[in-house]
Formats: sequence, structure tokens, C-alpha cells
Amino acid sequence: MTLPDLRLEGARVLLPEGLSDTPLSLSSGRIVAGDVGRNVDLSGYLVLPGIVDIHGDAFEKHLAPRRGAMKDLDQGLIAAEAELAANGITTAVLAQFYSWEGGMRGPDFARRVLAALDQVRPRLVTQLLTQLRFETPMLEDYPALQALVAAHAIPYVVFNDHLPHEALAQGKRPPRLTGQALRIGRNPEKHLEYMHALHARMPQLPPALDALCADLSAAGVIMGSHDDRTPETRALWRARGVRISEFPETLAAAEAAHAAGDAVILGAPNVVRGGSHNGNVSATDLIAMGLCTALASDYHYPSLRRAAFLVSDAGLLPLAEAWRLVSAGPAAVLGFTDRGSLTPGQRADLLVLDAETRTVRVTLSGGCVSYLSGELATRFIS
Repeated sequence: MTLPDLRLEGARVLLPEGLSDTPLSLSSGRIVAGDVGRNVDLSGYLVLPGIVDIHGDAFEKHLAPRRGAMKDLDQGLIAAEAELAANGITTAVLAQFYSWEGGMRGPDFARRVLAALDQVRPRLVTQLLTQLRFETPMLEDYPALQALVAAHAIPYVVFNDHLPHEALAQGKRPPRLTGQALRIGRNPEKHLEYMHALHARMPQLPPALDALCADLSAAGVIMGSHDDRTPETRALWRARGVRISEFPETLAAAEAAHAAGDAVILGAPNVVRGGSHNGNVSATDLIAMGLCTALASDYHYPSLRRAAFLVSDAGLLPLAEAWRLVSAGPAAVLGFTDRGSLTPGQRADLLVLDAETRTVRVTLSGGCVSYLSGELATRFIS
């Protein structure tokens, strides 16, 4: 249930034009103009738009806290939502693999996660969406992917290719093959045989991908490509209607995407770390150049708000623009027009931070409490 009408006063509220002392009124799960409801004193706090996480896989650690412990997926998803809410995230895209790699990345596990999410979603406050990270060499699975997208109303598909093509083409044994195979309970030689079979069919990929993307586009599915390295690769995806470049690895690929009007998604941990962990282009540099549409949590939910403040504190962008990278920016890419800013008519998706420590104290999604902590709980419920 949504909170009763409230008027949040005393806080610094982040509006599209910047921080303001203007009180914020909430009614029936929306932000409204004028004064309504009971006053809640938020002196000493910041109120910001709820965070929209456009790609995150940190939920996996809740689904499998240790190897083999993957039975109660519904409880894992509930725990993942609690972590999302505690980090001010009000809308989240769970990035689930559909991959030849097997295990938690395999098709069977993806089906289990999607079924569990369908069951648990009505009990959650945070809006959880799904993204399938589909491995393009899996030609035989194209019909199964489409069936899964239709059955679970999946709004977002991203295309990956993690096959070690160079090693396979040279007849070399890919690194970490044995450990990877044993981890998912597969014979290493059978696993290598499967990888070679996928690699051998790569010439058949372009026309099959053309048809798959056309079908997904006709169904209204948002599509992205992962780890673009060159402008030419980005152009190929764009021609198929794939208009999101997720984590481009090079400046050239990011520039090409941005110049063509494609959305560029970067990892917030890259900003927090001060660079890519595997030597790719710096997200901070791309933000400074105006090439970032949205930041994503990737593998670490707390990094979203930390990255926005780091960008602002460094003087790269004003706070309102930096925060847009984790709120209105990703919301727009996902097609949402009802969230991302604290303006009348928008959903009451917001977080309240301690102004000094920037610790999340309150998270509301659609006017419902998903997280409430510390002495602010007394202010809201008294």
C-alpha cells in the first residue's frame, strides 16, 4: 500500500534544475503540486529521484550464496530486492545470462529464474524487470529465446559473444576450460567439443541474427549489444535495430554510438574504481566527453549513487546532470516517462540520504516504502 499523503519539508530536493529547498508533496503514489497531507521534517537530508538500474547481475550472489545452493530462488530474489532498496534503487533490470557456458548462465537456470520472478514479483515493492543476455553463437536456441521472451514478457535482450574464437580457430585449448566445465558438471572434452561446434557455425550467424532482431523488434523488445569494440561492429548492430551499446570497450565505439544517437551504457563500478578492471576505456573519461547516456550497477549496486556523486564532486557535471545518469537517463532508455525526476505527475520514486554521510535512509517506489532506516523511520510513522 502507498503511504498516506505527505509533505516532505526541510530537505534539499534535487529537481531537474538543481538542489532546492522547495517542499515535496506526495499523494496516491505520485508527486503532486501544492501542499497536501502531514508534514515530515527532513532537515539535514537530501531527497533525490529513485535510481533506475538498467543492468545489474549482483542478484546472482543471493540466488547462489555458495556453489550448489540454488534451490530457493524466490527467497534469493526477495533478498536481492532488499539490497536494491537499501541502495536507493526503485527500478532494476536483472541481467540474466542465456549462455552456452552453463550453470547459472545456462538456459535451464534462466528459465528457473524467470519463473521464480513471475511468482514473487507481486510481493515486491521495487519494480524488477529482466534482461536476457543471449549468446549469439547459440543458433539452435533462437526459437527457444523468442518463446521465453514471449512467455515472460521480457522487455530487454542484449547480445553477447563470449566464445574464445581466436583460440578455437587456432586449435588451442581455451584457458580455464577444465575448471569452467567441472564447475557446471560437464565433461571438459564434451564442453570443448560443444564450443567448437558453435564456432564452426559462425558463418551462418549474420542472416540468422538479422531475422531474430527483426522479430524481436516487431514484438517491441528493447535490444542492446555488449562490449562493442569498433564503430563497424556498432554499425552492424544498429542496422538490425539494436540501438543500445552496453559497456563499449573503446572510445571509438562509444563515439560512433553517440554520434548515431544510440544509447551508451557504462558501468558505475568503472567510475568508482577509477577505470576498467580489464583495461577497457575509462567510463569517467567518456562521461567527461559527454558520451554516456546512463550508468549501470553492473556487478555492484552501491556503485550507482557513489558514481553519481563522484562525477559531481569532481566537477565533471553538476549534481542534477550526474544524477540523471542513474535516474532519468536509464528510465528514458527503458521507455519510462513516469519516473526519473521529482516533478508533479511522476511516480513517487525517491530516496532520502543523510546529507553528510550520503547514507540511504529511505527508499520509496511508487509511494510505497521499500526501505526505511534509523531515526527517519520515527519521522515517517509518528
